[in-house]
Amino acid sequence: MKFLIDMPLSPALSHWLTEMGHDAVHASVIGFHAASDVEIIDRARQEVRTVVTADLDYPRLIATAGSDSPSLILFRSGDWTEASVRARLAEVLSALTENEIRGSIITVDRDRVRRRRLPIA
Repeated sequence: MKFLIDMPLSPALSHWLTEMGHDAVHASVIGFHAASDVEIIDRARQEVRTVVTADLDYPRLIATAGSDSPSLILFRSGDWTEASVRARLAEVLSALTENEIRGSIITVDRDRVRRRRLPIA
């Protein structure tokens, strides 16, 4: 899978995903350290990447656009450690196929994972 890791999460997450066999980049590595959420969304859409973030604005932006992309994995409930993000993301990636993630907003809380298909009406 292809991922674009947003600024609220560590660049180490992209390295870990790459080690796991995925194509992952962190926003800071591609010069997007000060990019707006809309710029991140546009870049992810162009490159067919799933955005991984802890920024709660993304679901609203994607939903109001009526778009079916980019896919999104959102870590909610704040203060995630690198280890807990990796553990939960590993669970998500083992439970859902690439096709299930593509075209979806995946919301990851500490005790549950929710999936909504895009576009959101």
